[in-house]
Amino acid sequence: MSQEQKQPSIEALIAEHEPGHALDQRFYTDPAIFELELDRIITRNWILAGHVSELAEPGDFKVVEVARESAIIVRGKDGSIRAFANVCRHRGSLVCLEKSGNTRKFACPYHGWTYDTDGRLIAARSMPDGFDKSGYSLRPVSYGEIHGLMFVCFCDDPPSLDGAVRDLEEPMALFDFPNLKVAANKTYDIPANWKLSIENYQECYHCATAHPEYARLHTLMLDPSKRPRVQKNMLAKMEACGLREIFIDYLDTKARPGEIGYGYSRTALFDGYLTGSRDGKPVAPLLGRLTAYDGGASDFSFGAFSFLLAYSDHVVCYVFTPVDHLNSRCEIYWLVRNDAEAGRDYEVDELTWLWDVTTQADKTIIVNNWKGVRSRYYTPGPFSEMERAERIYVEWILQELARPRPRTVQDA
Repeated sequence: MSQEQKQPSIEALIAEHEPGHALDQRFYTDPAIFELELDRIITRNWILAGHVSELAEPGDFKVVEVARESAIIVRGKDGSIRAFANVCRHRGSLVCLEKSGNTRKFACPYHGWTYDTDGRLIAARSMPDGFDKSGYSLRPVSYGEIHGLMFVCFCDDPPSLDGAVRDLEEPMALFDFPNLKVAANKTYDIPANWKLSIENYQECYHCATAHPEYARLHTLMLDPSKRPRVQKNMLAKMEACGLREIFIDYLDTKARPGEIGYGYSRTALFDGYLTGSRDGKPVAPLLGRLTAYDGGASDFSFGAFSFLLAYSDHVVCYVFTPVDHLNSRCEIYWLVRNDAEAGRDYEVDELTWLWDVTTQADKTIIVNNWKGVRSRYYTPGPFSEMERAERIYVEWILQELARPRPRTVQDA
């Protein structure tokens, strides 16, 4: 009997997981588990695709890639934003090879089939008599918005966004999300399994050790028992600054059936620090309704892959996406007021410094973690009390993998 045959089934591996511990090695290295994740997690979750300000004019488009899927998001002539599979209906080539731009039509570089910005096929040369172009439009990809943020989902029956739109309306209105804009955008390719990237983001147990730049500002690096005093100071300032205390938790295993998981909370920075910057001093104009700095930072979470940190003067959006079972990608958007001007109201280098430095360090951490997880000596260890969010995320991953296989686009 081969070594592969001796391995327990994926179902047995899920059932044998020890609660409160990290995942078994195969969850990070086994291509078969990645295939299961594609069906049950990756293609069935909404993924942040940017901000509507990126597609301000008719014909503006961007391409979003997740694992094997590629979507074109475009503002049509009628002003509506739609998403389409970036797959030609002729022979399957990618239609759009540019990452973003403005266009009146999309022409496949292979045989020249051409599509309007509403997805309709408008030109296909040398086809047989009776060929009906109306039957070969680009296939739609699920698209949704949450107060100015764009999301895509690569299945026909995605989780509902209604709860998130409703419950997050007030906290997102405080920062005026619909009227923000992308001031900067960076992509970090990470040669490691995607779960390690997100698990690292989920916990701050490592922050004091690995992120001195972050740790001197953010109280999340503290043991929870040591945070209340600083949190109390922030809460005392919130109302006068235009904020109020709100806590929302429908994340991961707490998500309502049929809905995207989402959450919101605000955590104090250390006394004397106003925002997430090199020195804790302002880097951009105050957002939305805010009239002063309360010394806090708000965490927004949307589904399995998208996380935001809203300071008083800018927002940092993290999007983690799988490339394959061995590689992942992190994309960061920095948002500011839409009337703020670079060079006058903010400097891009100062705006992005903290989280660029932190993410570069995280990339090294994740790759080193990946090397260790692949070792024959790796065994899953227990989570710390400061890794509660990571523990819940792991439980959610296992919960989703154990569900019956959902109906996919390919089943149609």
